[in-house]
Formats: sequence, structure tokens, C-alpha cells
Amino acid sequence: MTEQQPETQNLIIDGTDAGFMAEVIEPSSTVPVIVDFWAPWCGPCRQLGPALEKLVKRAGGKVKMVKINVDENPAISGQLQVRSIPAVFAFKDGQPVDGFSGSLPESQLQEFIDKLTGEMDVDKEVADLVERANKSFELGDLGGAAQDYAAAIALKEDAPEAISGMIRVYLANDDVLGARNILQSVTEENLQHVAIVGASNAIELAEGAPSNDEMQPLFAAVKNNPNDFDARFALAEGLSGLGKMDQAMDELFVILETDLNWNDQQARKMLLKLFEAAGSGSEITAKGRRRLSSLLFN
Repeated sequence: MTEQQPETQNLIIDGTDAGFMAEVIEPSSTVPVIVDFWAPWCGPCRQLGPALEKLVKRAGGKVKMVKINVDENPAISGQLQVRSIPAVFAFKDGQPVDGFSGSLPESQLQEFIDKLTGEMDVDKEVADLVERANKSFELGDLGGAAQDYAAAIALKEDAPEAISGMIRVYLANDDVLGARNILQSVTEENLQHVAIVGASNAIELAEGAPSNDEMQPLFAAVKNNPNDFDARFALAEGLSGLGKMDQAMDELFVILETDLNWNDQQARKMLLKLFEAAGSGSEITAKGRRRLSSLLFN
């Protein structure tokens, strides 16, 4: 039998409640320690454990793993409020710094380890999370979008695209105060970032949103006189404040298709503001920009 190399010895051990200090807390001051809470009767545990062990071995000593059977050692899992298994915690310098529950695909397990060992390309990971969150948001999956935006912010707390996306999630849930609170936490440097400017515009529009009773006279005025562009512009403002960006843009295009420079280009300026508020990556903005380009260049 080939003797195991010293640097790979004791990377994965079975832990106990009594030995938690020596097996997890103390070693975590020099190398990240992953703790896998499992039980023999747990089917997902039998899938997760070997996959995680394989990746820990592949890391070559940059991370260690301690497996704790919760049936035999219930104390530590209780202190960490483990409600279901498998449950995984990562410790650094004696403190839990990350974790997850349930079984994950190998690619996500690798990301989990790479984050612990410092080998993750944080900017790329943030960009990928934001891209996935944006797609979820466009599909109306606000929960999925919020989860990925939050994960991106956890990796890079000043990521403007992720912060902007989270603000839009709050606004989509009619929580203007929550959105404003997030904006107030943005660094001075990022306040001028295009994504943050757009999110700020979206908050301003939402804060000025009219009630349904206030909207009815505007709808009536436009219906009675389609060329009442003042009423139509006010209707567009109201719709945008209610988050109905596509409808607001439609009203503005009625004005622009008749008079591109109406009222010192007020409708055009408002349209550009809506593009920022909706977000540069949104389908609404992309469609609106194409429509505006056809007006300007055809």
C-alpha cells in the first residue's frame, strides 16, 4: 500500500461534540475547516458527503473537513441551530463564516471551497450571479433574484449592479422604504455608477407614485383628447411611479411619434430616465432603445 503523503493526512476526519474545539475551532485559525453534519439514515447526506470529500482532497490541504454524526453528537448541531441535514458550516479563525443546507451539485460545492481558499475569481462570480438574478427578475421570480443579488453582495458588498438589482426587487415588492435604505448604504464612490443612478431614479419615481384615484382623471383626459400631451405625459409619470415602465414608455412614444421635440424634448428626456430606472440590461429598456433609434434614424 502506498503511504499517504504527510500534507494530505487528516484532511477528513470524523468529529465529536467533545472534540469540537480541538478538531474544528483551533485548526480553523490556520486553515478553513468544513463541518458536515450528517446521519446514516439521511439519503442526501450519502450523496453530499463523498462529493465534498473528493473536492476537499483535491484542494490539497488548503481546507479540511470534519464529519459529525448528529445522532451520536447532537450538542454542537443544536448550538448552531441545525434544523435539517445535510448541513455544512465553514469555520475560519474559530468562527462560522459560511454554510449551506441540503445537497448541492459539484460545481457549487467547488465554488464554496474556492471561496474559502481564496481561489475564487470574485468579480466573475459576482457578474455571473447578477446575470442570473437579472434573468430571474425579468421572469418575475423575485425570490430567486433576491437570493442571487444577496449572494453577490455577500461576495462583494459594494457591487453596484447587485445593489441596484436588490433595490429593484424591493421596489417590485412595493417596499420603497427598504429600497431607500439600501441606497443610503451605497458608498460615495458608487453613487455616480450608472446602475446606482438608475436605481435612484426608480426610487424617485416610486416615491412620487400617484394613487389609483389620482390616475383615473389622467386616463380620462387622454381618452377624451389623445392629443393632450400634458395629460399623457403626466399619465406616463404616474405609470412609471407605479412600476409600469412598459406602459409608461408606450405613452411617451405616442408623444414622440407625433413630435420628437415636444416641450423642449421633455418626453425624450423622461424616456431616457425610464431606461435608467428600468435598468440597462432589462428587456423593457432594450425594446425601448430600439424603438427610439427607429424614430431618430429612420
